[in-house]
Amino acid sequence: MKISQLLTALALAVSGTAFAADKHADGHEIKPMHGGAVAEAKDIDYELVAKPDKLQLYMRDHGKPLDPSGMAAKITLLSGSDKQEAQLQPVDGKLEVTGSFKVAAGSKAVVAVTKAGKTIASVRFTLK
Repeated sequence: MKISQLLTALALAVSGTAFAADKHADGHEIKPMHGGAVAEAKDIDYELVAKPDKLQLYMRDHGKPLDPSGMAAKITLLSGSDKQEAQLQPVDGKLEVTGSFKVAAGSKAVVAVTKAGKTIASVRFTLK
């Protein structure tokens, strides 16, 4: 394993992970609306739907979909010793990329969401 992969894996291990449902500080639950893994960052709900041929990131602000116009995201997938990176772009109300991805249960994902070239959130997921 390369040092960069080891450091990324270590960072994921000590960071928070996403669960299928959680509660916000204000008491409302965040639940998957599209069958993915959910996490919260900076009061925004993120849902990652990971399939072998497509990755989709849905974003909601207190239950209302966010417009992804002008946004992008870099995703790093870690599955065992394999590391993949991809860029998600706006498609029909979400950020998305198609390709070939290793998304087995237990895989980790780190998503850096940007707007106007600036990172607005970093979100971590553990895939089911």
